[in-house]
Amino acid sequence: MKYFRACLAIAGLAYFSASGATGLATCDSGARDTWQPQEKLEKMLVERGWKIRRIKEDGGCFEVYALDEKGERVEAYFHPKTLAVVPTSRYPH
Repeated sequence: MKYFRACLAIAGLAYFSASGATGLATCDSGARDTWQPQEKLEKMLVERGWKIRRIKEDGGCFEVYALDEKGERVEAYFHPKTLAVVPTSRYPH
């Protein structure tokens, strides 16, 4: 029983220490000085008709909360070097 609890505790630590990431997406993004600026991503999405609520970093990706061109709520991830969409179960595009 002690072994089981120890394994469970280790698994829990591993899960919650993953850089604060939600687990929806991760990006092999490398050094931060190679990333595109968030402002460029925001401008690109606004030109597509999105209304940006928030952009933050998560799992080495840019995580965007917005309303898309159809007015639907979106939580989407973008690679910080290429600004390409990172597919997730919530936003598969």
